[in-house]
Amino acid sequence: MIGERTVLIVVDVQNDFCPGGSLAVTGGDEVVPVINALGKRFAHVVMTQDWHPAGHSSFASSHAGKTPFETVEMPYGRQVLWPDHCVQGSRGAEFHPGLALPHAQAVIRKGNRGEIDSYSGFVEADRRTPTGLTGYLRERGFLRAVIAGLATDFCVSWTAQDSAAAGFETYVVEDACRAIDLDGSLDKAWAAMAEVDVMRIRAADLAG
Repeated sequence: MIGERTVLIVVDVQNDFCPGGSLAVTGGDEVVPVINALGKRFAHVVMTQDWHPAGHSSFASSHAGKTPFETVEMPYGRQVLWPDHCVQGSRGAEFHPGLALPHAQAVIRKGNRGEIDSYSGFVEADRRTPTGLTGYLRERGFLRAVIAGLATDFCVSWTAQDSAAAGFETYVVEDACRAIDLDGSLDKAWAAMAEVDVMRIRAADLAG
């Protein structure tokens, strides 16, 4: 499975999504050694990075009277409101300091438009604005994507579903991810991924 036509996509392993961060995923830092070990096996690595301007429309602080994890209707649909996180240039937006992927060949920044959130590394939340990742992977000749990172039920799931929709054979490495699990969102995410033939594996399952 691991070869010249396979890319490892590492999703949003950033300080704000790890313990001590403003939108910490329980055990988020536990993915770091697993991903580092995986990364050594892949010649091709791409990373995604949440990169919000201050006052982003997905922040609860941008909506009077709203608190984190409430929802609002945006022009593109229902939006979960989050604590301020991964603000451009902040420490919270930086990759976890333990992440060791010096050979990563591209970093895709997402959510950098103030009026649109972006969970997926491929297409922003309006489902019309591409990040450029699809074109990059196709031009490089990749056929399959192996995905790891944070959080399983949001950015990993959306990235995996869009990877499959773009025609890539797609795998999510369960033990290299952690979830928020907001009101059953983890089970829903795995079901949604399965519906589009995303394969759920563990790091030990990867051959090559």
